[in-house]
Amino acid sequence: MTSNEEPTTEDPGRRYATTRTVAMPSDTNPSGDIFGGWVLSQMDIAGGIAASQRAQGRVVTASIDGMSFIKPVKVGDILGVYTEVTRTGRSSMDILVEAWVRRDQIGLREKVTEATFTFVAVDEDGKSRALPAEHALPNYVK
Repeated sequence: MTSNEEPTTEDPGRRYATTRTVAMPSDTNPSGDIFGGWVLSQMDIAGGIAASQRAQGRVVTASIDGMSFIKPVKVGDILGVYTEVTRTGRSSMDILVEAWVRRDQIGLREKVTEATFTFVAVDEDGKSRALPAEHALPNYVK
């Protein structure tokens, strides 16, 4: 971030804090920044958690829409991933996934990227299955 850029510090709002992890030196590229693929992987894990809770079972990632990086992730940053179910269909759902960091583990929180992940609920044979009705979900999912 250059001195004339403002950090993105808006509050994640209604989104659920789904995962948190520390960016480690083994996750860096040759420039010392965290690989974008590592961040994407953490987001897919968090999105999968949210989707499997909504589906009450197994899900698969179907697509990722419109991801761009706002800020780099550095070694030692705490990466927090927030999720929100934004759309449900018969067997699929969209999960808004936002990745935020805390610099130096206690510093300012900044959004580093976001994307919409589409997941599909599947049965034990890997075939799509209907999502349970919202009224049938446990309270922790609603």
